[in-house]
Amino acid sequence: MSQGQPVTFTSDGLELAGELRLPDDDGPRPGVVLTGPLTGVKEQVTGTYAQRLAERGYATLALDHRNFGESEGEPRQHEDSAGKLNDLRDAVSFLRARAEVDPDRVGMCGICLGTAYALKAAAFDPRVKALALVAGAYNDPRAMREGMGAEGYTEQLRTAAEAWERYAASGELDYMPAVAADGGPAVMAGDEPFAYYGTDRAHSPGWENRVTVLSIRELITLDAAMGAEFISPTPMLVVHGERDDYCSPDGARAVYERAGEPKRLVWLPAELHIDLYDNDDFVGPAVDEVVRWFDQHLA
Repeated sequence: MSQGQPVTFTSDGLELAGELRLPDDDGPRPGVVLTGPLTGVKEQVTGTYAQRLAERGYATLALDHRNFGESEGEPRQHEDSAGKLNDLRDAVSFLRARAEVDPDRVGMCGICLGTAYALKAAAFDPRVKALALVAGAYNDPRAMREGMGAEGYTEQLRTAAEAWERYAASGELDYMPAVAADGGPAVMAGDEPFAYYGTDRAHSPGWENRVTVLSIRELITLDAAMGAEFISPTPMLVVHGERDDYCSPDGARAVYERAGEPKRLVWLPAELHIDLYDNDDFVGPAVDEVVRWFDQHLA
């Protein structure tokens, strides 16, 4: 099978960078667009899953979303929720236009925060024929507000609004580390995110350890879980760890219960969220489930 080949496509006038992987067998074959964790780039989690799926017969596209990695977009390292949905829309268009891909057999796979965007994108794009969600972060503003408390939630919104005010007036942006050692302040706080992003496990020249403070508003106002009510009749697979301190199993269960048929929920005996990033004991079974689902629904 060929290695990932660099490709570019356009979304909202921005040139986005991706890696296209093609199986050796004759096409056209089914294709899968992948989207992944906060700050993640195509050489990390999505690249791992894209490679595994390509080895199993799928043309795959892992991309750097706007503002990250090798893709264009400003501000740099800024989470743009609406923009990411447009990125996925145009990634589907790009993949469907490839001669090696059957345009009527394109699916989408989201991992971690990518599930939030994949769910919403697939729910409102009938061109996506099947959906797989792994270790999902199903952002819901109602749950965010409840978890932070009304006062804490409002304070986060105030901080973001003031950061935007300064940016609009001066062009200067406030940043926070994406991860930090020893419990330091970070957007993805704690030892577990640092164990992946802060070490050689996630090494990539395109990854930067910073995120705009403005991104916090994007994350806590993104209502992606509402896509669950709209995903049917698109087939939806949910794969999640039995224990996950960063992306609650309750969120995965709620999204599954809110969705219509056809759907499937699979629990894996993982104890860490990042087990489903690069630990083959869990990535292997997760990929097996995704392939089984796509084999059934992208046939």
